[in-house]
Amino acid sequence: MKTYYVYILECSDRTFYVGISSNMERRLYEHKSGLNKETYTYSRRPIVLKWLQGFSDPQQAIAFEKQLKGWSRRKKLALIDEDWDNLVKYSKNYTQFGKGDSSEGSSTGSD
Repeated sequence: MKTYYVYILECSDRTFYVGISSNMERRLYEHKSGLNKETYTYSRRPIVLKWLQGFSDPQQAIAFEKQLKGWSRRKKLALIDEDWDNLVKYSKNYTQFGKGDSSEGSSTGSD
């Protein structure tokens, strides 16, 4: 059974990159080596893998990647830190906490 990974990278400018891949070793190599000058992470290297989750269903992986891309920086940090209380708090209080700070960074990534 093939595994599909949704991941969060932190870039050198503190922005996050959310992506999906069925081959994390290859995908991380591509991000770190800067093979494509047109990518979001190219000018923001070095990058660090901050979070990774495997899925057996590609549709679930795609749906979760899209969901993560809409999350605030605070909420992504809570997920990375496994801070479940704040993750729930930031989910319920969007109007109180807003989308996050200005270093949010939003990007699309896939194989």
